Amino acid sequence: MRSSKRLGIMIGGCSLLITILMLVGIGYAIKDQLFPSVSAQPQVTALPEQTAEKNQLRIVAIGDSLTKGVGDSAGGGYVKQVVDSLAADPDKQAELVNNLGISGLRADQLAQNLKTDKGIAYALQQANVILLTIGGNDLFQSLQGVGDSNAAATAEQSMSLAQVEKGLEEGLTRLDNVLSELHRINPDARVIYMGLYNPFFDVEELRDGSLEVQKWNERAYDMLHGYSNMTMVPTFDLFEERIGSYLSSDHFHPNHEGYKQIAQRVVQAL
Repeated sequence: MRSSKRLGIMIGGCSLLITILMLVGIGYAIKDQLFPSVSAQPQVTALPEQTAEKNQLRIVAIGDSLTKGVGDSAGGGYVKQVVDSLAADPDKQAELVNNLGISGLRADQLAQNLKTDKGIAYALQQANVILLTIGGNDLFQSLQGVGDSNAAATAEQSMSLAQVEKGLEEGLTRLDNVLSELHRINPDARVIYMGLYNPFFDVEELRDGSLEVQKWNERAYDMLHGYSNMTMVPTFDLFEERIGSYLSSDHFHPNHEGYKQIAQRVVQAL
């Protein structure tokens, strides 16, 4: 009788222990569902960084004869030197999609091309970097050739600083139109604009042209500042003290070394 009672107690105790263990297990299971630990959270697989895409530079160059590379005895101008320099960087991949430079192009002509030429618009839409040179012809087209020895005698006659001053406001309005059109065509691309320099700094009668160039650059900077993706690369200081070293024989366009200096500034900006 006593042994049967003792057996019943043991069985009851075991049942109670099993019940307690089951309740504890259920409690832990519920806890994991209601209050998951950090390690129990779903593991989100990190997407691979788009390193190649992010660093892939698809470049379109557009503008005047500086974009075309006039004056560079080696050919290619600053555009080719920029692409070559970027391509040498293992962390970047650079591709020149198109060079749309046109010698003698003014800002009003470029703005019109941007509005009407679907081929140009398509090329620009393929880029994530747009290199732009424009404005030199708007200010100085009437003075090209003044620095040549054959034209030196007509310097005072051709010296149209009054014309340059008169054309400043009109030229800047044209530039504003160019920037607006570029933004319309490709609002996401990085736009690098080359500031102007005075190619006639060493011609005494035209030295004061630097004042107008500075005004242009200051106003251009203000315009570019209105767009988060646009940057101006200064070139004025490069040429002012080294005209003889950096200009080609036409006394207007950079030579190979001059373009190299511009290219280095562009690469730094990128």
